[in-house]
Amino acid sequence: MTIEVRLADMSKGIRKKKCCRKTGGSRRRRCSPPPSPAAEISFPLQRLYASCLDVFKGVGTVPSPTEVEKLCRILDGMMAEDVGLSRNLQFFKPRSNVGVTPKVACTTIYQCAEFSLTIFFLPANAVIPLHNHPGMTVFSKLLLGKVHIKSYDLVSTDNSDDSNSIPPSQPKLASLKANGVFTAPCDTSVLYPTSGGNIHAFTAITPCAILDVMGPPYSKKDGGTARITETFRTMHYHVNERAVMSGEESERYWWLEEIEVPKESEMEGIEYMGPQIIEMSSHHS
Repeated sequence: MTIEVRLADMSKGIRKKKCCRKTGGSRRRRCSPPPSPAAEISFPLQRLYASCLDVFKGVGTVPSPTEVEKLCRILDGMMAEDVGLSRNLQFFKPRSNVGVTPKVACTTIYQCAEFSLTIFFLPANAVIPLHNHPGMTVFSKLLLGKVHIKSYDLVSTDNSDDSNSIPPSQPKLASLKANGVFTAPCDTSVLYPTSGGNIHAFTAITPCAILDVMGPPYSKKDGGTARITETFRTMHYHVNERAVMSGEESERYWWLEEIEVPKESEMEGIEYMGPQIIEMSSHHS
């Protein structure tokens, strides 16, 4: 099944370098002056990008609380139109295939070694299965729609600070962090390498658009940013319904089992057609 994603009629996504060159004779073609620094960060997506350059410093680092607040403040103020989506357009037009789960689509706005900006498009009833974000800090902003989110964090054992040391075939104890419905507009959610609901799943109640800021992005070892438009190739999990303990605590703790990459995790990649980022040099490169 295919999904048509309609984007607002904005920039065509090709940014050409301005240059001066000689034409016939001595006549020269004038070139426009370069944009001022203020102009370069005048629109929300550019401000987000510029802040990401400062906040994300590569593998093994986690943004400070002040940096997290800085990005959340920008993302909280962003709207669908800031990435080329219009609220007046029915941007999902799934062809009716009864009994077939609609496929998720995604588009990459920008990616580098330190972070990536990606939009995920979920038709109604579409699912992004339970998956993790190894060593990553992820900011998620629901731009459009209503979505159910369920998330977990692995519980560290007494004899090991690293839950990843548990063999893949062995169930891992996890604590439930979120299990609810979110409707746009809403606050930005943040997950960290070992907290905040690093293992999560999405089920679209209505058509949804979710902007994810991930730092660092998926590495090639994990299936990578180069392949994120096709599928997540990180750990996927299945919730084992065995109760961990009785009473109210039984709702908070669950056993998670790693599984093969689910078929429904495959995604359709689409070209980003919204406002274009003007690349800048990193302050810590």
